[in-house]
Amino acid sequence: MLWVMKHIILKAIFAMAITAGAASAEDFTFKSIEGGEINLSDYRGGPVLVVNTASMCGYTYQYEGLQKVQDELGPKGLTVLAVPSDDFNQEYDSNAEVKDFCEVNYGLTVPMTEVTGVREDDAHPFYQWLKAEHRFKPRWNFYKVLLNADGEFVAGYSSSDRPNRGKVRRDIEKLLNKS
Repeated sequence: MLWVMKHIILKAIFAMAITAGAASAEDFTFKSIEGGEINLSDYRGGPVLVVNTASMCGYTYQYEGLQKVQDELGPKGLTVLAVPSDDFNQEYDSNAEVKDFCEVNYGLTVPMTEVTGVREDDAHPFYQWLKAEHRFKPRWNFYKVLLNADGEFVAGYSSSDRPNRGKVRRDIEKLLNKS
C-alpha cells in the first residue's frame, strides 16, 4: 500500500513539473509522424485546432472534415493538428499504418503527430496542461481543442462536434476575423 501511495505522489509531482511554467500551448512540442518535431510555437499568429484521432473509431469520418476545414481556412491562418491516439484502443499499432490509412482513405495532409497518449498517466504534457490548467481532457476520440493565435486555450469540443461546421467552424472563423 505504501508503494502505491509513493507511486501516485511521484506521478502527481511529475505531472506538475511538466506543466509548471507552461503559459500557453506554444510551450509544447510533439513528435511528428514523419519524423522530427512539431512545435506548437511554429503556428503562432493563427488559430490551431488540435484533435485526438483514431483510425478505427465511429468518428473516423471526421478526417474528411478536418481536411476540408484546413483546405478552406488554412490559407487564412488556421492549422489543424491531428494527434493519433490509441488510448481508446482504436488505433493501428504503428505510425506507418496510421499515416498510410489517413493518406489513402482521406487524403489527409494536415500535420500529424506520432501515436500519442492523451489521457491519464501516459498523457502527453500538452494534454496534462489542458487538464491541469483548463480542466479539459478527451473523453473519447476526436475531441477538439481550439487555440488562439497566441497559443491560448479558447474552447474544447466533444467527438460529436464536427470540425467543419457548427460551433467549431464559427469559433474558428471568429478567431480568423480578429487577426
